Amino acid sequence: MERIIAAVLTGTVVLSLGGAALAQQHEGGMMGHGMGGHGMGPRIDFDTVDADKDGKVTPAEVTAARAARFAAADANADGKLDRAELAAQAQKMMAERMAARALDMLDADRDGALSAEEMADGPGMGSRMFTRIDADKDGALTRAEVDAARENMRGEHGKRHEGRYEGRNQDRSGN
Repeated sequence: MERIIAAVLTGTVVLSLGGAALAQQHEGGMMGHGMGGHGMGPRIDFDTVDADKDGKVTPAEVTAARAARFAAADANADGKLDRAELAAQAQKMMAERMAARALDMLDADRDGALSAEEMADGPGMGSRMFTRIDADKDGALTRAEVDAARENMRGEHGKRHEGRYEGRNQDRSGN
């Protein structure tokens, strides 16, 4: 399983490096990443790739953006990306996507930053989550309430993903 995850991350990093800043940004979020009906199609951060800001992207600008992205990942400047550099780039990309998603989800006033108030009701132990976990509504959480909520979330996660991976190890004949 670790080999599969490593291969997918490496492939993602390599493709993104080859694709330069070809991940389209949308209100601070990343569009075009991942699979599914939405998000497919051209993936380009137009403002980053359009170096001369003329409203057009040329093949030369795409090539330059790819080279810049590669150079940024090549920490030791040897013209190659080793495992550590690929891993660092994968972590950076994941952190950027997570930050963009957090802004998309929590930035209520769309100012590009999160205030303490916006974070209070975000993921984790915000007031909505606290209230939902507080089963006896006494304004305090017991270990039993937290454990029960955790088990409930695990069960919900399992239901959402049930059957998702069935059949992947079968050959084309269905065996």
